[in-house]
Amino acid sequence: MLYRKKNSEKTLTGSRLKSYAYALLCRKEYSKSELIEKLLQYAIDPNEVNEVVEQLTEYGYQSDQRVAEQTLRSQRFQGKGPQRIKQKLLQKSVNSSYIEEQLQEIDWTAEAYQLKVRKFGTDIEKDAKKRAKQIRFLQYRGYDLDIIFKVIDIKEDDYIP
Repeated sequence: MLYRKKNSEKTLTGSRLKSYAYALLCRKEYSKSELIEKLLQYAIDPNEVNEVVEQLTEYGYQSDQRVAEQTLRSQRFQGKGPQRIKQKLLQKSVNSSYIEEQLQEIDWTAEAYQLKVRKFGTDIEKDAKKRAKQIRFLQYRGYDLDIIFKVIDIKEDDYIP
């Protein structure tokens, strides 16, 4: 494994730079900009970094599409809503258009309801403070207000997944 020298000299060029890029991609999917940022920490020539990343993208080793799909899966598994998923993709500098169709196919009302039930149960709250707590929780998770208001007022008998 390649480590950064203590005096922070940039030493990677040519095949060592490519090897380091492959090693990074073997452990984790990186967006194009994340990979460039990682490689620039160690590379001597920024132009060479761009060439290496373009080659990796061309050969299919690096894909923003895969990063977007993986982010969607992991964030959804964590109970995050569409706004939080888009925010995460922005942090990774990935265009959300890669998964826009998949985001629209998901029933976010059902996802939000399951999250609400897991956290607060199936009862409809009448107390304003408890309702506000549910609203804040779902907002923080990245759900839109129209979905949130539907979800906190759904009766268990009315819910059809």
